[in-house]
Amino acid sequence: VQIRKSHLQAVVDKCGKNYPTLRKLKVLFNQLYKFAMENDICEKDYSQFVDIAKHKERTEEKHKPFTDAEIKKLWQEENRNEYISVVLMLLYSGVRVSELLDLKKENVHLEEQYFDVIESKTDAGIRKVPIADRVMPFFERWMQNGSDYLICNVESNKMIYHTFIRTYWKPLMKELNLDHIPHDTRHTTISLLARAEVNQTII
Repeated sequence: VQIRKSHLQAVVDKCGKNYPTLRKLKVLFNQLYKFAMENDICEKDYSQFVDIAKHKERTEEKHKPFTDAEIKKLWQEENRNEYISVVLMLLYSGVRVSELLDLKKENVHLEEQYFDVIESKTDAGIRKVPIADRVMPFFERWMQNGSDYLICNVESNKMIYHTFIRTYWKPLMKELNLDHIPHDTRHTTISLLARAEVNQTII
């Protein structure tokens, strides 16, 4: 069946992605048709007729901080699953999930109570992150694993982001009846610091 404009439009309308992602998708359609026409695979570029403008109001998932009650619940249930400690470590450090999963033990300084983020999405992301007193025992405990990385899977191998989300984060959220995405931990850290009247520049 030859691909028509209606097929491409259906992909855009049903994929559920936000507007910036849809722009990238349309660029991909454009590139595919350019290649196809240059190589006599098709005669007409239907990608130019795809409408993404009607989805401008479509946004990313809303970030919502963990409430005090939810954080308390995590502390109460911490002994149930060792990966709950990872959620708490994220809440009390404000780092991205990928930054914590990429953290090697050699960059964790327990005596000085901080760790180094040596790779990040932005230059500003290269930083020293203090380890809060409350979660210090978790860092000490994870340092005892058999991996080069602070956080690892049950086989002591590096934890891959998508594996962490699929195997640990989502099941934990369901088990604890919490509705959060990983990035909510960063927003929670910011909210807690702001409530504690920490200077915005420091935050």
